[in-house]
Amino acid sequence: MNDQAMSFFPVELEKTTQRTLVIVWNDQRRDEVPFRLLRDSCHCAHCSEERINPKPQPPSNELTVLSAAQARPLDIEVMHPVGNYAYNVHFSDGHQAGIYTFEMLRSIGGQQIKQ
Repeated sequence: MNDQAMSFFPVELEKTTQRTLVIVWNDQRRDEVPFRLLRDSCHCAHCSEERINPKPQPPSNELTVLSAAQARPLDIEVMHPVGNYAYNVHFSDGHQAGIYTFEMLRSIGGQQIKQ
């Protein structure tokens, strides 16, 4: 991690009714990150493996059965600080293994700014 990335840290976190996480940074930059983008950006071992070796898709005439947690809209249930550099996020679909560094959160938020 470079020194510039370490100089940025969240000063405010807020969930919105539009299912976005608002992050206000110490330099006053404000990012709005959709929960789905945050969940899809997870770099834990399980998610990384799924990206490398995706499960085969069922034939188009078969329906995929979702769990109750997968069927409801994605939400952030809890965010725990990890030291002074990251957050562990617990999602409503049961996933809670990811560690989101400040640098990663800032990068994801920057993707939203460019769009």
